[in-house]
Amino acid sequence: MPATLPRLDVNLQELERRLDHAPEVPLTPVECQTLKAVVHTFADVLRLLDEQDTTIARLREWLGRSHTEKTRHVLQQAGLVIPARARRATSELPGAAAAPGHGRYGAAAYTGARTIRIPHPTLRPGDRCPLCLRGKVYAQDEPGVLVRVVGQVPLGATVYTPDKLRCNLCGEIFTASPPTDVGPAKYEVTAIAMIALLKYGTGVPFKRLAQLQDSLGVPLPPATQWELLKHTAVLLQPVLDELIYQAAQGDVLHNDDTAMKVLALRQAEPRDEAPGTPRTGTFTSGIVATAAGHKIALFFTGPKHAGENLAAVLAHRAVELGPPIQMCDALTRNLPKPLSVLLANCLAHGRRQFVAVAPNFPTECRHVLEALGDVYRVDALARAQALSPDERLRMHQIHSGPVMTALQAWLTVQLDEKHVEPNSGLGKAITYLLKHWDALTLFLRQPGAPLDNNIVERALKKAILHRKNALFYRTQNGARVGDLFMALIHTCELCGANPFEYLTELQRHAAELATNPGKWLPWTYRETLTRAGCEHGPAP
Repeated sequence: MPATLPRLDVNLQELERRLDHAPEVPLTPVECQTLKAVVHTFADVLRLLDEQDTTIARLREWLGRSHTEKTRHVLQQAGLVIPARARRATSELPGAAAAPGHGRYGAAAYTGARTIRIPHPTLRPGDRCPLCLRGKVYAQDEPGVLVRVVGQVPLGATVYTPDKLRCNLCGEIFTASPPTDVGPAKYEVTAIAMIALLKYGTGVPFKRLAQLQDSLGVPLPPATQWELLKHTAVLLQPVLDELIYQAAQGDVLHNDDTAMKVLALRQAEPRDEAPGTPRTGTFTSGIVATAAGHKIALFFTGPKHAGENLAAVLAHRAVELGPPIQMCDALTRNLPKPLSVLLANCLAHGRRQFVAVAPNFPTECRHVLEALGDVYRVDALARAQALSPDERLRMHQIHSGPVMTALQAWLTVQLDEKHVEPNSGLGKAITYLLKHWDALTLFLRQPGAPLDNNIVERALKKAILHRKNALFYRTQNGARVGDLFMALIHTCELCGANPFEYLTELQRHAAELATNPGKWLPWTYRETLTRAGCEHGPAP
């Protein structure tokens, strides 16, 4: 899709009148540029209408909507000039710090790289200084650092050719033994871990990886990739079951879903959502739970909605635990019927409705967007200071509470005093906030309640990336395999673990994790390896 066009206001009547006199008076350069812009815009709109995936929303975005939802950019797109450094009074909080800048990565960022110590060729700590011949040299606290990045085939291969010798008298054949680290399996566990990461972590389809491997001289057919992952998924299933159990005990659970094609399900009979209501859609539901300080990502692909999948997870919740906080948007299909939860709705969804109508109601939308911006800045400060849930709640009650109270009163006045047409875009946005106000402001009453559902929307990008590149799952079993690997990979990313190393170690210790999967979670497996005396981490 083309880049967003700069907004150009054209009076069509004036343009037509000017074109009528064009044979008599030549057009000026400015008029020629305006006419050219109109013609190009019309041609691009016709081209976009020929595309199957073009929607009215995409056309509106291209014809004038900003690609970012930051308040300053949205309001500038609506015609309001907002200083870049402008901040409202409530954002001037004690302890606020400037956002860090960006620079080149230092050596400490390369946590997955090998570290090779280079000893000095002639000197050792305690030796006499070769320059002054009187002092002694000693080791520096900060050694020199040199980072070297090399390219390599995604999946390499080594061909071993052991010699065979045959006795010319007795006929006995003597074969050289392979290296001790070469097992009987053709495909190493590191190869399977890399295939899973490329396919379900970064969205590289089997066929595309096969084409790359063929061009590099290490063939890896798509069918082989699938067979390897299908077999490995069976071995790793106990870990996923443990993650589901741990997520069910969480304090906060986010959920949402996105469309996903499963060919085998689309060809089957319609599933009944309710008596007389056929359900033909298939979805990937994402659930991100915070449990015992760890974040867990889960994915479920099939005909069930996000609320139904969340209910299946919460069925494993301990009876003595109270209802968790559930964060979702306001769709009823996201609710885990009939289970009880502390419902929190996504403030970003409500805010987005004002972003959509900002070009038509810039002044009113500015008031709402800046008020919500103050709330988000308070939350960012609480996160930067690593406050406890109770401390964060108190900070929001002190600084965000008055802002939200004033905003609610302002929204109510707009409708009650007929300042806004209820059926307009702004009226519908205001109605949405007021209708779901209690769920949108749970963060002012409940410790740990989040502001929005962005964390699960980021998690669903894994599924969306798969849908964009592979287009669909062929079978329900293929969807289950994808859900398993996406869950393990994204949980590692949320917990700061190395997913390649993690998937490799799970395969190496498949027997142990089957008996005690709780010791092989992304935040426990390193300690388990250390206690067992294993050297964790895949070979370089």
